[in-house]
Amino acid sequence: MPAIVLFEERHVPGILELIGGVFAEYGLTFDPAGYDADLTRIPAKYPEAGGAFWVLEEDGRVLGTVAVVPLSVDEVEIKRVYLHASLRGRGSGRMLMEHALGWARAHGHRHVRLWSDVKFTRAHVMYERLGFVRTGLRDCEDLDHSQEHGYEMPLV
Repeated sequence: MPAIVLFEERHVPGILELIGGVFAEYGLTFDPAGYDADLTRIPAKYPEAGGAFWVLEEDGRVLGTVAVVPLSVDEVEIKRVYLHASLRGRGSGRMLMEHALGWARAHGHRHVRLWSDVKFTRAHVMYERLGFVRTGLRDCEDLDHSQEHGYEMPLV
């Protein structure tokens, strides 16, 4: 059974492999030296910024990720929600999201937002089932000039 654990440096190769694989699956360009460089500096970008980064792992293998970064005292952004294809549709993505939302509530945040590539339609269904409302569309400055849907939800 996979478990959600806090990020450790030993997870970096598995995180890069997982997310790089998801990008390839969706025809996106993974750029850990540029646009995706936060994944090579997880301690500075997440825990040291007041947030957290978790890994879904089983037998040492990284199968999913989720992170939270405070935007203000009241608001957080959920980032880096990725799941291995073999686990999609089985509740693991929801489990990761609920873990992150629970952390945000426990830390006193009252509002959450996230951005998700327009190609990740299965994830969008999950976000909406969790109570998120689509709020916008943005153009990214990544190598693919991709677009992302914005989602927001109050934490009650």
